[in-house]
Amino acid sequence: MRQVRPRDARELERVLLEHRAWLQPWEATLPGGTGRWDVRGTIKALVEQSQAGETMPFVLTTRDAIVGQLTVSGIQHGAVSSATLGYWVAQSVAGRGFTPTAVALATDYCFGMLGLHRMEICIRPENAASLRVVEKLGFRYEGERLRYIHIDGDWRDHYCFALVREEVPGGVLARWREGRVDPSVPTHPGRR
Repeated sequence: MRQVRPRDARELERVLLEHRAWLQPWEATLPGGTGRWDVRGTIKALVEQSQAGETMPFVLTTRDAIVGQLTVSGIQHGAVSSATLGYWVAQSVAGRGFTPTAVALATDYCFGMLGLHRMEICIRPENAASLRVVEKLGFRYEGERLRYIHIDGDWRDHYCFALVREEVPGGVLARWREGRVDPSVPTHPGRR
């Protein structure tokens, strides 16, 4: 996992196109938009937001090849002290631990180095692979947001999950790797 760079645009676009059928049902879209990507423009905006301290954009790599992306966005300090986390991975690496490891590392960094108090992840109820990530890491289900984000051409419902720093005093990654995630905690309506 490393920070995204402007020169990543071509490889990111290639990975997104190569795994289009796998990713499209979960991709954010613009209402009334053309459906065309501007990867270079998106990266430029993410880098600018990162420099302003509002976002932390990362790419996930294996053997120096990009296999996914993770973005910590909406970073707020002060009384709120929270952020939102979003991610995607190529189908070729799904189920191999890349995503939960990256989510845990980013959350631990936000809690430890940035001093944030709360991390939130919102996932479509139909996205079994992403739901499995929050289950593995012990993120709490907090409720449903109706027609929350424009995804794959329409407004889609999302489940909201969160952790606060006090829930993971030794860190998210350590808790997961040491098998200390409480399996009895319901992580979403389908897993009570």
